Amino acid sequence: MASTTTQPPSTHDRGAPEGSAPPAATGSTARPKRDALLDNAKFLLIVLVVVGHAISPTADSHLASAVYFWIYLFHMPAFVLISGYLSKSFDGSGRRVDKLLTTVAVPYLVFWAIYALQSLSVGRSVPDSPADPLWLTWFLAALFVWRLTVPLWKRIRWPFAVAVGVSLAGGAVATGDILGISRIISMTPFFVAGLLLEQRHFDFLRQTWVRVWAVGTVLVTTAACYLYLEQLSLEWVYWRESLIDRDVDLLPVGLPARVVFLVLAFALTAALLSLTPRRTTWFTALGALTMYVYLLHGLVIRVGDSLGWYELTNSFAGPLGSFVVNTVAGVALTFVLCSPWVRRGTKWIVEPNVGWILRRDRDDTALKRPAG
Repeated sequence: MASTTTQPPSTHDRGAPEGSAPPAATGSTARPKRDALLDNAKFLLIVLVVVGHAISPTADSHLASAVYFWIYLFHMPAFVLISGYLSKSFDGSGRRVDKLLTTVAVPYLVFWAIYALQSLSVGRSVPDSPADPLWLTWFLAALFVWRLTVPLWKRIRWPFAVAVGVSLAGGAVATGDILGISRIISMTPFFVAGLLLEQRHFDFLRQTWVRVWAVGTVLVTTAACYLYLEQLSLEWVYWRESLIDRDVDLLPVGLPARVVFLVLAFALTAALLSLTPRRTTWFTALGALTMYVYLLHGLVIRVGDSLGWYELTNSFAGPLGSFVVNTVAGVALTFVLCSPWVRRGTKWIVEPNVGWILRRDRDDTALKRPAG
C-alpha cells in the first residue's frame, strides 16, 4: 500500500462536502498533493448521504429502516469531523472570510431558494425565512458558523471538553430553529475533534488491531440497529432538536442517551477512517466533488418522489425490493452527479462567481498591481 502524507489543511480549505478539484499543479506554483485518505472518506460518506435520502421513503421495510438508522448514526458527524480538520487554516483573515462567503454562504442562499421553490411547487411547507435552514442546507449554515468559531477553539485550553459540555448543555435548553442552531450546538464536538486531529491519530488508526476493532464496530452496530436501535426515535440521530424541545427527561434518559449517541458516532467515524484506503483509488478524485453531489441530489430525489417514483418501485418490487432498487439508484446517482457534464452544467449555481460582491481593500489592489 502506498503511503499517504496528510497535507496542510489549506489544500482542502473549502471543507466537506467540497466543490471542484484543484487545478493540476505545474512548475513553481505547484500545490501540495491532496490527501487520498480524506478524499476517499468523503466520497464514501457522500454515497451514504445520497443512499440515506434515497431509501428514506422506503422505510416500511424493517431492513431499510435499520440501514437508514445505521447510516444516520455517523455519516454527518463524520463529515463534520472532516470539515473541522480541513478548517484548521481558518484564521479570520479577509481572504479566508471572502472564501467562506463565496463558497458557503452564497451557495446556502442559492440552494435554500431552489429547495423552497421546489417545495412550494408540490405543496410542501417552507420556513419563514432563509435564517431557518431548509432540509439539507442546514449543513452549509452550520459550516459557516463553525468556521467562524475556529479562532475561538484555538484559544481555549481544553477545547474538546468544552465542546462536549456545550453539546450536552444544548440538549437541556430550548434552541429554536434559527440557523439550525440545535444541530450546530449538538454536533460541535465533532467539528472541534477534527480541529484537534494530527497525523499521529491517522497513523494510530492504521494499526492492525484497530482495523479489526473497526470491523467489529461496524458489524455490532449494524446488528444493534437491526435488532433494536431502529425502533428508537430518529431524532436521536438527526440532532435537530434539543431534549427540551422533544420533551425528553434529561435524567435518567436524555443526557445519558445523548452521550451514548456521541460515543457511537465517534466510534463509527474512527472505524470509517481506519478502514478507508489510504492510497489513491479509482474513486479518490471524486472525493473532491462532494459539494455537487450534496447540493444536487436532493432535487433529483424530491422530483422523483413528486412524480411517483417511490409508489412505482414499491408497487413493482414491494417494500424490500424498493429498498434494494433505491439503494442501487442512490449509488448510481452519486456517480452521475460527479460526471463532468453535470459539473459543467451546474457550476454556475454550485460554485457561483460572486467575487463582485466583495470589497477590494486598497492593500489587496496594491498587491495585485504589477511592480515598476
